[in-house]
Amino acid sequence: MKRYMLAVTVLLSAQAAVASEAVIQGQLEQYRSQGAGPFNAANGEAMWQKQHMQEKLGKEVNCASCHGANLKEAGSHIKTGKRIEALAPSVNPERFGDAEKIEKWFGRNCTWTWGRECTAQEKGDILTFLKAQ
Repeated sequence: MKRYMLAVTVLLSAQAAVASEAVIQGQLEQYRSQGAGPFNAANGEAMWQKQHMQEKLGKEVNCASCHGANLKEAGSHIKTGKRIEALAPSVNPERFGDAEKIEKWFGRNCTWTWGRECTAQEKGDILTFLKAQ
């Protein structure tokens, strides 16, 4: 019975990873249709780490301030302390399984961290960086 449950778990995880990859590719295609690309993971990582003044906190923050330096581990919101599940698709394949949620969180996080919306190029670069984790 344990082997059966393990096999089911592995199969479901693999299916989630395939679905996640399809959603990510769809998002990247959408950004390309908006004139963005080619996408670059190194640019996405640089943006991820770049410090920005967060006016409500009165200090500089970056994406890792909440998501953590290791994207394979959970982070926590710098203001609320709320747990944020790991972003790395390699450990959390369901994280990027819904295009609407990807856009929702880009909208909230870009505005909160940078004080503005991300461009299609920025989203594509960041998503390419995250996909590689």
